[in-house]
Amino acid sequence: MNKTDELLSNYDYEIPKELIAQRPCGNRSDSRLFVLDREKNTFSHKKFSDIDEFFSEGDCLVINNAKVVASRIFGKKETGGKVEILLTNPLLNSKEYKALIKPRIKIGKKIIFKDGYECLIKSQDENGEVLLEFNKSEVLEFMEKFGLMPLPPYINRKDGLGAEMSDFDKERYQTIYAKERGAIAAPTAGLHFTTTVLDNLIKKGVKIACLTLYVGWGTFKPILSENINEHKMMSESFLIDKKNVEIINSTIREKKKITAVGTTSARALESAAKKTGYTDGGFFQIKEFEGKTDIFIRPGYKFNIVNRLITNFHLPKSTPLMMASAFSSRKQILSAYKEAVKEKYRFFSYGDAMIIL
Repeated sequence: MNKTDELLSNYDYEIPKELIAQRPCGNRSDSRLFVLDREKNTFSHKKFSDIDEFFSEGDCLVINNAKVVASRIFGKKETGGKVEILLTNPLLNSKEYKALIKPRIKIGKKIIFKDGYECLIKSQDENGEVLLEFNKSEVLEFMEKFGLMPLPPYINRKDGLGAEMSDFDKERYQTIYAKERGAIAAPTAGLHFTTTVLDNLIKKGVKIACLTLYVGWGTFKPILSENINEHKMMSESFLIDKKNVEIINSTIREKKKITAVGTTSARALESAAKKTGYTDGGFFQIKEFEGKTDIFIRPGYKFNIVNRLITNFHLPKSTPLMMASAFSSRKQILSAYKEAVKEKYRFFSYGDAMIIL
């Protein structure tokens, strides 16, 4: 990493408000696909349904099958004011949950919900998370009944629009292969895949490997220091089992390419490499793993597993943008984003896709 890559201000760019996607493309695979070839330093433009053109028989596609929980709930203060809550560990079978709330409420105060649910604010940590204690233990059932999808704030769901579009967002802010409940944000690069797209890849001889990384709010926590090396990622849980490890390892041994779908899949693969990686017969391999990762991938990082990356267009000054910059280069990525703005690509979670070759 050179000195300019260390500065947060060098990951900023201009994005017209009208290019921030408020809804996904009508058909998932009709999203546009920005193709960035790192070696040739070229850009080209496709539809996501053309993605199979970039794969060969024996290659491996790695997907994150984490499922988003409708963990955005609303209650009222004892005085009647509205409170918005995002439960950040939504799968606990408990009465106690961590959460982000607004507006801020003092420790010891109560929040009142529908169906007789209440919670008490017990404490708050240095990251702004509060610990809530509910009066009932079936909080997951409450979320499923009344919760909204935890869409990022740049997607407008104000003034009742969130409730009006709840069913739509519960379908579309979820990959078609989502299985393991526990995430509070979607692995958005996967939102473009359809059954047809996956079938076309499989017919071509592409192997599909699954892992689970439960996307937490730390992925989107703003970087506050100008020197990005001072930023500490919050940990997220991930797992990759023996069956899928062998799919990945066999791809490496066969000298084929591994494509990570999204920065979450890439983080999990590279975390597994850091925690379990070993060399066998001259090939770098990984082992099954279940645990936590707080890896922060930024320019200067050497990728051990990932050969190609499918991703969306990320927010300025964000950690996913820095990972994309590490995989390519900061200058190349910002140049690509400038081109994407010029070509009116749709940005962020519900926007278009990019493949970095």
